[in-house]
Amino acid sequence: MDETNTIAALAALAQPTRLQTFRLLVEREPEGVAAGELARLIGVPQNTMSAHLSILATAGLISGERQSRSIIYRADLDHFRQVTLYLLQDCCGGNAELCAPLIKELTPCCPPKEASHLT
Repeated sequence: MDETNTIAALAALAQPTRLQTFRLLVEREPEGVAAGELARLIGVPQNTMSAHLSILATAGLISGERQSRSIIYRADLDHFRQVTLYLLQDCCGGNAELCAPLIKELTPCCPPKEASHLT
């Protein structure tokens, strides 16, 4: 990851419809959402959604895959992870204690439930 790619990703997310779209796609991982359904869920015309999806895809934040007559969009979580790591790379000048509150916010509150074992 470099500064140019990070700026492109942040610029793509710096618009309400695109941010809502990206968050919705993250929520719907790994199934993805069809472009028309995204437009309906966000409440924008399909041609407007198409323009927003193009910007998010160019920034590397989402990808689309044709399935029959629809394009299913998915968040590119690996790329987003790289952007986030780039931003946090020198977090707090290497002083881990200063980053602890941020890390705590990103850590799930509860461990995953273990599957019950049949006896």
